[in-house]
Amino acid sequence: MQYLGEILRNAKPVLILLGISAALVIGITMMMQYFIEGAPAEIELTNEDSLDQLDILTPEVRDDYQADISSNMNPIAVLNTNRGVIEIELYEDFMPITAGNFMKLAEENFYDEVKFHRVIEGFMIQAGDPITKTDQVMRYGTGGPGYSIPDEHVQGDNLTNVRGTISMANSGPDSGGSQFFINLADNTNLDYDKTPLTSKHPVFGRVINGMDVVDSISIVETNSTALPLEDIVIESVEIRR
Repeated sequence: MQYLGEILRNAKPVLILLGISAALVIGITMMMQYFIEGAPAEIELTNEDSLDQLDILTPEVRDDYQADISSNMNPIAVLNTNRGVIEIELYEDFMPITAGNFMKLAEENFYDEVKFHRVIEGFMIQAGDPITKTDQVMRYGTGGPGYSIPDEHVQGDNLTNVRGTISMANSGPDSGGSQFFINLADNTNLDYDKTPLTSKHPVFGRVINGMDVVDSISIVETNSTALPLEDIVIESVEIRR
């Protein structure tokens, strides 16, 4: 017994070091997982822009919005929100991966009860994070479906970030999953092939009805992180084919 006790006393520092090492490994692994899988999917303003410099749309410009269906073969996503209904043509013909992913998630009820967690008047409104179904406000913007899809960078007259288009939010190349935003103005600086060439957000559809609902969401009161002070909720999403 005395010999066993001596062994344990000698081994104690080693066991402590092993415990510390294990804790460090776990901590580093968790941090890496956060940065790889949970980085905020944000749409950044360009360097020369600021929130104060955004063009706030006049009522005349808002009322003048018109968007025709580009193809009767494309599906329509119907977003039923607590502010009204938004209908979006999904460009399945040109963006099959991105539009297909949105439809898959919608048909799995993934977007039901998701909140718009980032609203910047004159810029865009953003949603699609499942964490917004919880009260973990500090994590809003970091959630996704558990996978990412490749970016579809395709040239086309309709595939540019202009007012009324829906586009993928991401935290870098090929990192999009479920988060999306609707452009409130012409934000072509977010296109992959336009200056300043620092943002790459693929457009995969456009609002065809309910832009007045989008605009009403854009002017709600928000906090310093652009989170609406009142919940703006996507109650359900239907796909019409």
